[in-house]
Amino acid sequence: MCPLTKKSSIGLIILAAGASSRMGKPKQLLPFSGHSLIQHMVESGLTSRCFPVVVVLGANASLIKLEIAELPVFVTENPQWADGMGSSIRAGMEMLLTVNPHVEGVLIMLCDQPYVKATLLNHFIEEYQTTRKPLIASSYADTLGVPAFFHKMYFPVLQQLTGQEGARRIIASASEVHTIPFPEGKVDIDTPEDYLNLSADSKTDVL
Repeated sequence: MCPLTKKSSIGLIILAAGASSRMGKPKQLLPFSGHSLIQHMVESGLTSRCFPVVVVLGANASLIKLEIAELPVFVTENPQWADGMGSSIRAGMEMLLTVNPHVEGVLIMLCDQPYVKATLLNHFIEEYQTTRKPLIASSYADTLGVPAFFHKMYFPVLQQLTGQEGARRIIASASEVHTIPFPEGKVDIDTPEDYLNLSADSKTDVL
């Protein structure tokens, strides 16, 4: 992590609570770019201007927590992770506002989008600071999704998500969404085939 990076008042929530049922093993622990996938994603967050960086764990939390134990992130465990992504966003928001009640906004990202880098996260922050748009989403594969930025005006909605409702539900219902092209966002790691394709592209060793 670069200690000289000037931090912003924008927090980051990394959602990593899923059980990886389609993968058959915790995808958060898969090797990628010389680290585990969760380490890689957390490092992207830490080298960005986001602060604080919150990681939400659920299934396999004890194993995954060991991977990031030495990193300066705020880890929260969501005991209701099986209820769906909405509960994990709520858990992340609770930790975020405990660490910094005055945070100006939040970026939400998933742990299985390997091409999310600090430069992209910083781009979101710069776009917000330039445009003052309260909702900024990634654009890829003919859809809008995460990573996405939410101004604090959206915090009450984020804190009330339930079940499988995620950030995309808020994005879809918003009257105006500013977008940032992120074509690599279509790459996520859900199945062994996804991981093999990623490994072929990035020369990453598979388990």
